[in-house]
Amino acid sequence: MPETELPPREAMEFDVVIVGAGPAGLSAAIRLKQLAPDLAVVVVEKGSEVGAHILSGAVIDPIGLDRLLPEWRNEDTPIKTPVTDDRFYWLGGAGGVRLPNIIMPPLMNNHGNFIVSLGEVCRWLAGKAEALGVEIYPGFAATEVLYGDKGEVVGIATGDMGLGRDGRPKDTFARGMELKAKYTLFAEGARGNLTKGLIARFGLDRGREPPKFGIGIKELWQVAPERHRAGLVQHTFGWPLDRRTGGGSFLYHWGDNLVSVGFVVHLNYENPWLSPYDEFQRFKTHPLVRPTFEGGKRIAYGARAITEGGYQSVPKLAFPGGALIGCAAGFVNVPRIKGTHNAMLSGMLAAEHVAAAIAAGRANDELSAYEDAWRASDVGRDLWKVRNVKPLWSKFGTILGVTLGGLDMWTNTLGFSLFGTLRHGKPDFATLKPAAEMPRIAYPKPDGVITFDKLSSVFISNTNHEEDQPVHLLVKDMRLQKASEHDVYGGPSARYCPAGVYEWVEEGGETRFVINAQNCVHCKTCDIKDPNQNITWVPPEGGGGPNYPNM
Repeated sequence: MPETELPPREAMEFDVVIVGAGPAGLSAAIRLKQLAPDLAVVVVEKGSEVGAHILSGAVIDPIGLDRLLPEWRNEDTPIKTPVTDDRFYWLGGAGGVRLPNIIMPPLMNNHGNFIVSLGEVCRWLAGKAEALGVEIYPGFAATEVLYGDKGEVVGIATGDMGLGRDGRPKDTFARGMELKAKYTLFAEGARGNLTKGLIARFGLDRGREPPKFGIGIKELWQVAPERHRAGLVQHTFGWPLDRRTGGGSFLYHWGDNLVSVGFVVHLNYENPWLSPYDEFQRFKTHPLVRPTFEGGKRIAYGARAITEGGYQSVPKLAFPGGALIGCAAGFVNVPRIKGTHNAMLSGMLAAEHVAAAIAAGRANDELSAYEDAWRASDVGRDLWKVRNVKPLWSKFGTILGVTLGGLDMWTNTLGFSLFGTLRHGKPDFATLKPAAEMPRIAYPKPDGVITFDKLSSVFISNTNHEEDQPVHLLVKDMRLQKASEHDVYGGPSARYCPAGVYEWVEEGGETRFVINAQNCVHCKTCDIKDPNQNITWVPPEGGGGPNYPNM
């Protein structure tokens, strides 16, 4: 239905609106109220509750927590498992070689860090924010940026609820709300829909390297007590990926006989026959890994895109009326597989500049001081030391690339680099080669014990969407999808999606593109990897998507 036919939205006024209740958004909200308790601060979150869409390994560096909530170690928190054993392996098909910890650059050391459920940490942070007077609205998806007369950001609008598949209101229709603010902070995570639009509108990526991404796929297992090693952190690279395809695994023992296991595939891979999901399932069969899960039970599953561009790819952070924080800005440290600490620190840094601006009587202007400050902050220093790891891996492959990246991290601890600052080259969507030029990959069938199919995995992600709503995965040109994505590249959407959303179906001699939007776990991989940038992910109704209890 055209916008003009809908009733007007109600509007609410705040000092600061924050989009996304992840570690960046919640840290910003808490810091704002610490600095200026009278500020009206609201956080909107598209998940059904805080933490429902949060997925991370996660081993967290506590530097952000120590700065934000210095007394947290004396409280009852979900942060209970310190790292006690830190291991790195290079895997071959039949075995693995452990890399001595002494050769690892110091910044790769995980001792002093904690294994957590980041979803549980965010729920705890949300309680801290609400205790300070922050308003948090879960189940409301921010779907539109509101602009003022001069083109400045003046807030966001939440999506309408109760629209039918045809876009017309149903009996349950409820109009979205306008949340207006002096400043709006965008903490949507990797490949946020509104963030993507802001980067384009304000040219925030001008002069930057293209953004780079990986897909992280994770399972949570309850393992047999004799298999559990509380505090063990294990990372691998190599098998089952070939030497030209970047990625690796994590395996963390924590909690009550819990093991978080995950696999990351860099989305600049070339072979359209590759399936990140199936590579993950195959990884679990390795003799170094499989015994951990024998006799155990898989209890949760999820997937999420990860920002990997690092220092060179961080866009301009500030624009009139708002700023980017956390993974929306791309602050993940790729070799450390960590972003939570930088997300929190960036949220706090932005909050400090917002509070100062409002105290000075400003509103809806550009927070240029935030943009100027981040590179000299702990966030910038953290990313600067590892800036060449990803481009070296991409250029030289896993063995030589990782070796050179390790050398570069060592020299950066001494204040210099042999490589300067390398470029990333192609964006991820441009790296696929035609299907006819690449070898097909035959994946084994899942056994239902250690390895599983996609649909059974989606089931335990608790993913749900109102079925009679507009499809939130938009294909710009269906003819192009058939002529290029299918005919040239072999239909990689059916493989890069970790949730079985996309299928190419043969019916009556014709090939049809099927979108099972109900399955979507909001990983955003399709928005990143489609070779023609022909698929756009937009938020479905608020509250839809996965419902992760402890990922």
